[in-house]
Amino acid sequence: MPILRLKKLPAMLGSLLVVLAAVATSAQSPTNAEYVLGPGDIVRITVVQNPELTTEARVSEVGTLSFPYIGSVSVGGLSLSQGERRIADMLRDGNIVPTPQVNFQPVQLRSKQVAVLGQVTKPGRYLLETVNMRVSDMLAVAGGISEKGADTVVLVGTRQGKPIRQDIDLPMLLLKGDRAGDVVLESGDVLYVDRAPTFYIYGEVQHPGAYRLERDMTVMQGLATGGGLTTRGSEKGLRLHRRDASGKLQVQTVQLESPLRADDVIYVREGLF
Repeated sequence: MPILRLKKLPAMLGSLLVVLAAVATSAQSPTNAEYVLGPGDIVRITVVQNPELTTEARVSEVGTLSFPYIGSVSVGGLSLSQGERRIADMLRDGNIVPTPQVNFQPVQLRSKQVAVLGQVTKPGRYLLETVNMRVSDMLAVAGGISEKGADTVVLVGTRQGKPIRQDIDLPMLLLKGDRAGDVVLESGDVLYVDRAPTFYIYGEVQHPGAYRLERDMTVMQGLATGGGLTTRGSEKGLRLHRRDASGKLQVQTVQLESPLRADDVIYVREGLF
């Protein structure tokens, strides 16, 4: 079938934004686990009917905070409710308050954050709201991948004292149900989404320019993305400009079924009639 009669093909993966938008609107927290206190967190502590005990305390680097009449209390690694019970037990056991009802209200939770950078809708630092928050959950919090974002997110962090770097294939994770890549995040992790790879078309095509390179895209599909050939364009006039491993530019003839690579340039010459 002549290229000039092809209509623009739909993207093979569709819009990844649609998938991530669905995650953003429907994703549920993976567990009801509470936030775990850590260094730098600030909480407001109140004891019912004992306003003189109300205080704001910061969790120290060693996981302790200071509370009136008790002194240093170890709360690092405890959930908010566990911290409440610990102080309540200490107040009761010390005969300070017979039947204490203690409440923790977070003021600033700084100890458990993940940075989401690059081509996402709302880049920034985000709180790990649960102990089992995963990559897909955090991307949803950041508004999903932007229109210019790639299909792969890079995770950089530390596990068991060793630095890690992992490339996570989002289409495999979200479209094919491969949850193995949906890594549980830890404090200090960084998620980075690069710009999507592009290719270029110029010469005798309807809409020359730069286009997003979809996965497994062929030359024929690339030409269709650019609207197909003009009436003067020739399939025999196709040339592909591609850089080799050394960075040297190579110009070669190309077949319509040939796969495209990032930064390829398709040039369509005018046919000779």
